[in-house]
Amino acid sequence: MIEADVVVVGCGPAGATTALNLAPFRRVLVLERHAAPAPRIGESVPGAIRRLLADMGLWDAFAADRHAPCYVRRSVWGGAAADEQDSIRDPLGHGWHLDRVRFETMLRTAATARGAAVLSPAHPIGVAWEHGAWQLRVAHRDQRLLVRAPLLIDAGGRGSTLLRPFGGQRNAGDKLLCGWVQGTARRAADAGVTFTAAEPEGWWYTAPLPGGRRVLAFHTDADLAAASHARSAEALLARAAQLPELGAVLAASGFAPDASSGVCAAHSAALAPPAGEGWLAAGDAALAFDPLSSQGLFHALYTGLAAAEAAHRHLDGDAAALPEYATGLAAIRQAYDDHLVAWYGQERRFTAQPFWRRRHNEDRRDA
Repeated sequence: MIEADVVVVGCGPAGATTALNLAPFRRVLVLERHAAPAPRIGESVPGAIRRLLADMGLWDAFAADRHAPCYVRRSVWGGAAADEQDSIRDPLGHGWHLDRVRFETMLRTAATARGAAVLSPAHPIGVAWEHGAWQLRVAHRDQRLLVRAPLLIDAGGRGSTLLRPFGGQRNAGDKLLCGWVQGTARRAADAGVTFTAAEPEGWWYTAPLPGGRRVLAFHTDADLAAASHARSAEALLARAAQLPELGAVLAASGFAPDASSGVCAAHSAALAPPAGEGWLAAGDAALAFDPLSSQGLFHALYTGLAAAEAAHRHLDGDAAALPEYATGLAAIRQAYDDHLVAWYGQERRFTAQPFWRRRHNEDRRDA
């Protein structure tokens, strides 16, 4: 039997952030399904992350990893002409395009350095709430372990079902998915520029990454015909070539795609409630954002920090800690929903198409 104060399931950005902030004060055990961080879509963070990282004592480590700065957001959205917004107008400064593996490795390293025990690859195969504590059966390599803790934190991502038997109901807001491909950028054209473009059945995103690489991503709904293009790297690239503005950006950078590609869920989702008796959720497991918001990773770190604070208060006997955490997430969700409607509402060229009707609340039956 392994005794802990807190078990965190998931060591992505939210889980690692929870662990690194809580470990100096509590016995924290982290269960992570994957042995090491893997490449994935989701590599942009806003300038506001600098203050958050500094507050957690991580800014120097982040700066040393030499992520690529993002100075300009260019978009073809709401009209045929491109619009640009630069970071000079942002009081919080420019954002960054991340090396996602390096970023997650930094967070895991900080968590273990501050005292968290991280088991990977490991995942729960049985979870029960008994006599005021969690009893978990855990698969770790070829072992079966028993773990006991008074608090359980789900940081397993938007697809997690860990808390469903204990009252956590996940509600999906739409059917958005993302097909993506990475590759080398042989030229430094548009360095520091994020490009977004709307099209009839969804929207595109491309940006440079550290190390002379670039990512290209297409977002559409899983039940639309265009989803077949999102699920195939070859079809995705052929579809991208049909958009003159996007094709020009890729050509200018000398984009050469390689075998690094994938498809993933990108829909909005929320766990209701995000906290209950002896448990809470953080990051995408609590509230998953549409990538258009560019807030997913920032939200993961923010909720990881908030989850650590709520957990510490809860274990000190503060009965209001978990309900107040849930109330804070409800306010974030409302603000996010309002902003998402406004962002999609700016694009009115394709209102006859199902993808856009759904975002404009004109055809909620299929959403």
